[in-house]
Amino acid sequence: MSRSRLPRDLWTVVAPLVAAVALALTWGSHPSPALAVLLGVVLAGAVLASVHHAEVIARRVGEPFGSLVLAVAVTVIEVALIVTLMVSGGPKTGTLARDTVFAAVMITCNGVLGLSLAVGALRRREAVFSAEGSGAALGTVATLATLSLVLPTFTTSRPGPQFSPAQLAFAATASLALYLLFVITQTVRHREDFLPVGVEDGAVDEDEGAPPPGNRAAWTSLGLLVVALVAVVGLAKIESGPIEDGVAAAGFPSSAVGVVIALLVLLPETLAAVRAARRDHVQTSINLGLGSAIASIGLTIPAIALASIWLEGPLVLGLGTTQIVLLTITVLMGALTVLPGRATIQQAGIHLVLFSAFLFLAVSP
Repeated sequence: MSRSRLPRDLWTVVAPLVAAVALALTWGSHPSPALAVLLGVVLAGAVLASVHHAEVIARRVGEPFGSLVLAVAVTVIEVALIVTLMVSGGPKTGTLARDTVFAAVMITCNGVLGLSLAVGALRRREAVFSAEGSGAALGTVATLATLSLVLPTFTTSRPGPQFSPAQLAFAATASLALYLLFVITQTVRHREDFLPVGVEDGAVDEDEGAPPPGNRAAWTSLGLLVVALVAVVGLAKIESGPIEDGVAAAGFPSSAVGVVIALLVLLPETLAAVRAARRDHVQTSINLGLGSAIASIGLTIPAIALASIWLEGPLVLGLGTTQIVLLTITVLMGALTVLPGRATIQQAGIHLVLFSAFLFLAVSP
């Protein structure tokens, strides 16, 4: 790296390290309002740094591997946090996995997708992407969400929206199998379907023709990406205390806390998706959004099924009526959006309205 570039890029190294130190010093505490604001600034720096390092890795390995790295890294850390909270939280956290996964699906399939399509459509009148790759991703999201979050509401082996142990084992196995199958389809069998439209297979010049970084730079960015994402998720957990206080003071339901935390955790992917759309790589944005939803369900449900051996109290996975309606219309409109292979500002607006409806109903059920 040249001397002229060092001062400009140094913050991307410092921000994750500062965030990691802040996480270590404040873990397990309930910060004061002033400290919570300071931690929020540190968290924002870690988010921006994680997006930078994810883009470095993407330029080195090419698409769709770049978006896959970020989606999987965020999800693995998020799953570890969910399992830890559920094991230590007792029966009161019985709906945590359901609420977190559903929030992730709504944020990615409506918020991230809507923002990306809006940016792409405003630049080129139409956002253009691969119908085959996007359709396969959306179909996987719909199947995973139905098997893991809708069916428990209607099964009769257990009272309430719960799976029996055998049903949970089947849902976990099916979720993991579908996730692995999608990864193979995305990266090996039909990789061309997940490349930005107009970019040939194997192209890595995503940064306006700049040469791809070397192996050393890519590995360094991978390490800093992991540090940044651990800090983002950990600081989001620490900020949950002040967030709970704010939610309670505003008179909102406690479930809104999970939505706020999910928004914070998914910030890196959201920013990365919008930046990709600004470069006319809308397919990369869709890979990030729908890929994150697939990873969230496909990795969380197996992990929760395994952790259920130690969990106390019920494990509630079934969605309520309002949530099922939102999920259904999201899948329906998502199909109408991605199958033509192009979308206008109208489709973007529909998804953003659905995202707004999700947020509104989270605070005003």
